[in-house]
Amino acid sequence: MTRRTWALLAMTAWGCAATAGSSPTQTSGPAAPTRPAPSPETVGTLRDTVRVVLERARADSAFPGAFAIVGSRDRVLAQLGVGGLDWSPSPRPDENTLWDMASLTKVVGMTSALMQLTEAGTVDLDAPVQRYVAEFRGRNKELVTVRHLLTHTSGLPNWRPLYKETSTPEAARALAIATELDTLPGVRMSYSDLGAIILGVLVERVSGERLDEYLGRHVFGPLRMTATQYRPPASLVPRIAPTEYDPWRQKKLRGEVHDENAFSLGGVSGHAGLFSTGHDVARLLRMYLNGGSLDGARIVSAETIRRFTTVQDSTVSNRALGWETPNGSNSAGRLMTRPAFGHTGFTGTSIWVDPTRDVFVVLLTNRVNPTRQNLRIGGVRTALADAVVRVLDRGAIPSPSPSSPR
Repeated sequence: MTRRTWALLAMTAWGCAATAGSSPTQTSGPAAPTRPAPSPETVGTLRDTVRVVLERARADSAFPGAFAIVGSRDRVLAQLGVGGLDWSPSPRPDENTLWDMASLTKVVGMTSALMQLTEAGTVDLDAPVQRYVAEFRGRNKELVTVRHLLTHTSGLPNWRPLYKETSTPEAARALAIATELDTLPGVRMSYSDLGAIILGVLVERVSGERLDEYLGRHVFGPLRMTATQYRPPASLVPRIAPTEYDPWRQKKLRGEVHDENAFSLGGVSGHAGLFSTGHDVARLLRMYLNGGSLDGARIVSAETIRRFTTVQDSTVSNRALGWETPNGSNSAGRLMTRPAFGHTGFTGTSIWVDPTRDVFVVLLTNRVNPTRQNLRIGGVRTALADAVVRVLDRGAIPSPSPSSPR
């Protein structure tokens, strides 16, 4: 099914009780929720809705398996796994299934670290990258700031095949840092894995800790995200959803990072490499909706969350710092608007958080199994986001009392 077909299915299944025009249009966030918690009836409808979207997607061969979680600052409202870990008979995904997060690494990992480091005053968003990564040199590279890298406006190209151009993690890292700019910084948005790789290096230089160690100590550990990690050990392979048959590595990948450049960097990078579960991602997003803390662990301040999830320059793009924001045509669907924020991952993962509605929507899949040519996931993402918002908006409309005039 095409993306348009998925959108039409979502509309016909759940009606049009809410429209994009009725959604909040704030440009900064996060915002306090403006509605009461959903009723038990709404939660029941929400669970049925998520099931219908995922089962249709699985029937359409969008992925072998998926796990979705919808929640609020206080709790998980709905969670469901469909299909199997692989196309062959295999366990149904659940909240403890480990998924290759792909580019969700950028926000779950690297951006989390930079939120803490900027809040502590250790990193200045408007300082030149060269202050922290001295070898980041070349024509006009002295003009590139940390903010440019976080908003993908640095002028760096979006990608290069480090895994083909180098033979060691050290050489791959050095080549990423040495890459010349395509344009002047701030001129345009070009989503760049190279920029995220360099930001991961920056975190290591400033903190004095390896990226995976920093995140484990300062983010994942305090949040009790106990399964979230780079380079999972072989003992966890039975819980991991396989990804693609990789012609470069000549094998089907399971427990090994799908992204070739992340693999060439040793499996730990700012742009890709994390594995995580629905349970853990939900804890991270509940922390966001709770203003930076969860169960007594303070990760960042509410003001830092607001700063990092606010669009930086709307004349250039809809990007916040690390995060993306809704634009009416991306994976947030047509109904979420700012101050919502989110991100996607190439393997079939996505996150969207709507602070005004006090809701997050997580979709974890291995849509690249067995091939990245399967592109149906785009329509599934928007169908799920729109369906969830419709149910919540419809449930927020007060029912008329018996004495109300009709």
